[in-house]
Amino acid sequence: MNPVVKIILQRLALGLLTLFIVSIVIFTAVNMLPGDFAQAILGQGASPEAVEAIRRDLGLDQPPVTRYLQWLGDALRGDLGNSFAQANFSSFVGEGSGGARVTVAQQIAPRFANTMFLAGVTAAIAVPFAVTLGVLAALYRNSAFDKAANVATLTSISSPEFFLAYVLILFLAVLNPVLPSLSNIYADMGFGERLVKTLLPALTLTLVVTAHMMRMTRAAIINLLASPYIEMARLKGIGPMRVIVKHALPNALAPIINVIALNLAYLITGVVVVEVVFVYPGIGQLFVDSVKIRDIPVVQACCLIFAAAYILLNLTADILSIATNPRLRQPK
Repeated sequence: MNPVVKIILQRLALGLLTLFIVSIVIFTAVNMLPGDFAQAILGQGASPEAVEAIRRDLGLDQPPVTRYLQWLGDALRGDLGNSFAQANFSSFVGEGSGGARVTVAQQIAPRFANTMFLAGVTAAIAVPFAVTLGVLAALYRNSAFDKAANVATLTSISSPEFFLAYVLILFLAVLNPVLPSLSNIYADMGFGERLVKTLLPALTLTLVVTAHMMRMTRAAIINLLASPYIEMARLKGIGPMRVIVKHALPNALAPIINVIALNLAYLITGVVVVEVVFVYPGIGQLFVDSVKIRDIPVVQACCLIFAAAYILLNLTADILSIATNPRLRQPK
């Protein structure tokens, strides 16, 4: 078997095993949340019979192992279940018959699309900006520009996300009303208007993820500048910028791709705080709202999507690292 294919299959198997273990952790953690959904729906004055009827209807009266296996089996078939919060329980309180339930997929699909749009806008800004900044910092290392870039990026990554968000709101939405402070987007909104309302949370996330990518680009390039082929290129009279862009950067792609993939995973899984601050209707905001009302199927589905996205992007980073590393593609 080709060594590259073997490594990819090993990474894929490890990713599936990790996802299985994470699913157990997710189910256990969600079901340990304090409070009871049936009691929360009916209120403190509800009769025990009504509470038990809702629990039985939702399957919450079954043993945890049975519920986990059923949830896992349904998830493998692409069925994430029905939302508790969107169900009609009027029949249990004597107000008519219950209505049709809304599936978790129906709730998550538009929110996940919004989060992917936000992640795409952020990546389109952050990746070129961070790589360019890293190249310039390596070219002018130990200069005032290099020191200023390091201080600025370290300050941004050391600051809490909500603090950066509120600072941007203050300067770009309050003192200088350039961008809207709330990202209240909706399905039929045009691309231009959607982009404008997404820019402020995208800029916040850009400040958070730029430091890692910029510093990794800088370190990888500086590490290669002492290589013999770089010295040979310099002796040929090739300019410093061309040496870095044409000779050093292509050979530094493996670590840079890894850190970019990890930060892209963060853009999908770590947007909860930013989405809450800007009231952005993404999957992070849905996750927070679902935790508040104990909507267990939605919470479990959101966590599973976060975990799957993180594992998939890490696997992608491994594959791209192999593809850009001649020593792995052509082992002796």
